[in-house]
Amino acid sequence: MRKVLFLSLAALTLASCGSKKKIAELEQKNKECQDLLNSTTMKLNLCLTEKDALSQQNEYLKKNNSDLINSSKELTMLTTKGAENLQRSLESLKEKDLKINRLQDALTKKDSVTLALVTSLKKNVGLDDQDVNISVEKGVVFINISDKMLFKSGSYVVTDKAKSVLDKVAKVINDKPDFECMVEGHTDNVPFTGNAILLDNWDLSVKRATAIVRVLTKDLGVNPKQIIAAGRSEYIPLVDNNTAENRATNRRTRIVILPKIDQFYDMIEKEMKNLSK
Repeated sequence: MRKVLFLSLAALTLASCGSKKKIAELEQKNKECQDLLNSTTMKLNLCLTEKDALSQQNEYLKKNNSDLINSSKELTMLTTKGAENLQRSLESLKEKDLKINRLQDALTKKDSVTLALVTSLKKNVGLDDQDVNISVEKGVVFINISDKMLFKSGSYVVTDKAKSVLDKVAKVINDKPDFECMVEGHTDNVPFTGNAILLDNWDLSVKRATAIVRVLTKDLGVNPKQIIAAGRSEYIPLVDNNTAENRATNRRTRIVILPKIDQFYDMIEKEMKNLSK
C-alpha cells in the first residue's frame, strides 16, 4: 500500500513539474506574441501615417498638375495673343512707314513746285532790279515790289513802269491756273494825313492792294478767283522805321503766290492725324 502511495506521489510530483514548465513555455510564447503584436501595431500605425502623407502628397501633385495644365493653356493663349499683337504692331508700323513716305513725298513735291515757281519768276521778272525781290519763306513764294516802282508818293495809281513788272508776274500766274495769289499793301509808320477818300495807312495799304489786283485782273487777264487783296498798313515792317531809307523799304507791295498750298497742307494735316492714331 505504501509503495502504491509513494508511486502516486511521485507521479503527481512529476506531473506538477511538467505543468509548470509547460506554463512557463506558454507564458514565454504569449510574451513573444504580445511583443510581436505591439511591434506590428506600431508598424501598422506608421504605415497608416505614411499612407495619409502619401495621400495628401498625391492630392497636392494632382492639383499642381492641374494648375500646370491650366497655366500651360493660359500660356498658350497668351503666346497666341502675343503673336497676334506683334503681327498687328508690325502691320501698324508698315502702315505708318507708308504714311510717312507719302507725307515726305507730299513735302518733296511741294518743295519741287515751289522751286520751279521761283525759278520761273526769277527768269521772267529778272534778278537785276533792286526794287523787286523774290524769296521763299516756309514754302511760300513772296515777291516784294517797292512802292517807288509801283506808285507815286501818297498815291494808289499804278505807274506804267510797274505794269511791265506786273505783266511778267501775271504770265507766271496765268500759266498756273490752280495757284492762288494774295496782294498785300504795306506802308511805313508815318501817319497818313487823310483826305476825302483815304483816312489812314490802313486805307492806303488796301487801296494800293486793290489797285494792283485791278491791273492783274482787268489789264493782264489773271482770273479774279485766284486773287486776294489785303491791306497790312504799317504793322508788318521789314526794318525799323527809324530812317528815311528804312521807311522806303517798308513801303512795299508784297505778292504772295500759293501753289496749291491749301491742298498740300490739307493732305499733310490729314496724314499727320492718321499718324497720331
